Amino acid sequence: MKKILAGIDFADDSSSVARQLIGVTVLVDGVGGRIVETEAYDRLDPASHTYGGMTPRNAAMFGPPAHAYVYRSYGIHWCLNFVCREVGHGAGVLIRAIEPLAGIDTMRGRRGVEDARLLCSGPGKVCQALGVTHRQNRLALDAPPFLLLAREEEVAVQAGPRIGISRAMDTPWRFVLAGSRYLSKPMRAPVIELPR
Repeated sequence: MKKILAGIDFADDSSSVARQLIGVTVLVDGVGGRIVETEAYDRLDPASHTYGGMTPRNAAMFGPPAHAYVYRSYGIHWCLNFVCREVGHGAGVLIRAIEPLAGIDTMRGRRGVEDARLLCSGPGKVCQALGVTHRQNRLALDAPPFLLLAREEEVAVQAGPRIGISRAMDTPWRFVLAGSRYLSKPMRAPVIELPR
């Protein structure tokens, strides 16, 4: 069953959704910007939270698609994921970085930094800047406080290894907007230039 939002079928594979999300605008209560970095995760992937099956912590990631899965990383930072695939599969896309476009003063107040490049350059920073916590877990992405806007033009996307993954290290499931100054970290080899 298709779940189309911002021109993306969230019932598709996580790697496809992660790539297509590059350039899409995400807003939470009107605060946000353009997605410039994502990572894909799937239940068949040893690095995924769903690899060992469903638990109370990861239940949101098992569906339905086009919903938020929010978890706390290392007991410190909230991380925002967009659920994809069919209900019961267990796949999602981590939003690693965005280019701030709306509510920048609000982001600066929440983050305590001025440099726009540092406001959302990492998954924990994204959630802090956008005010995302466990309260948004399981919420639909096509209803408030979320708003996803389709990209207005084609963008150049690069793929490479995910960050901080000790298992499935060679999987090129990190996707970035080529040339973006707002990434969490520079791309490292190998980098794959994806067709537009």
